[in-house]
Amino acid sequence: MILSAVALGSAAAAPPQPEPFSGAAALTGSWRHVPLPKVARANSFRLAMDGGEQVLEVVSAGSASTLSHAVTVDPATTPWLRWRWKVSAAVPGSDLRAKAGDDYAGRVYVFFDYDPARLPLGQRIAYLLARSIHGHDLPAAALCYVWGTAQPIGTIAPNPYTDRLRMVVLESGDRLAGRWMVEARDVAADFATAFGEPAPIVTGIAIGADTDNTGAAVTVRFGDISFGTRP
Repeated sequence: MILSAVALGSAAAAPPQPEPFSGAAALTGSWRHVPLPKVARANSFRLAMDGGEQVLEVVSAGSASTLSHAVTVDPATTPWLRWRWKVSAAVPGSDLRAKAGDDYAGRVYVFFDYDPARLPLGQRIAYLLARSIHGHDLPAAALCYVWGTAQPIGTIAPNPYTDRLRMVVLESGDRLAGRWMVEARDVAADFATAFGEPAPIVTGIAIGADTDNTGAAVTVRFGDISFGTRP
């Protein structure tokens, strides 16, 4: 799955924080549901109680879509993105080497304000073609942190649909399924590793799961997403 119609940039206090998963605003306010133009079924999103706290639950069953949130973050000064997530199981057919395996039990996207004019001619043409298919909001550079299956933790590789989206495998397989996992990522360092240049301004994040290629069924819960100056 490739994400389109991504979050729009907006001004925010420093460090800007995504709106918490509490109350109806989490699903109808600053967090925006983003269906995919070529995917017949969207995921189901709802607020749920887990350990006495309200979190976001995403159910994906042969489906794909995300919730997107606009932020304006300078990764040079606020590089750390933290969140926690819990999956019911890894997607059995998940494998970032092929489009048929581009399904994940959990995804966290980070979108960057990268000028397409900076791309080499061949990449720029490919990007403009992808944008004509997936929408004009398609970013020219993004990271996607995933809970995968086939690849080991720490793998960073291009998405099979576009190399302007780099995949970062944070968790893999079923060993830790059913447990809350806390993640802290230096998005500036990850961007530099993935793309070989300094990270531009972060314009948005998105969260979800997808099972549209494999037809699997998974549930993932998210909580406590924030940017900070340290992990």
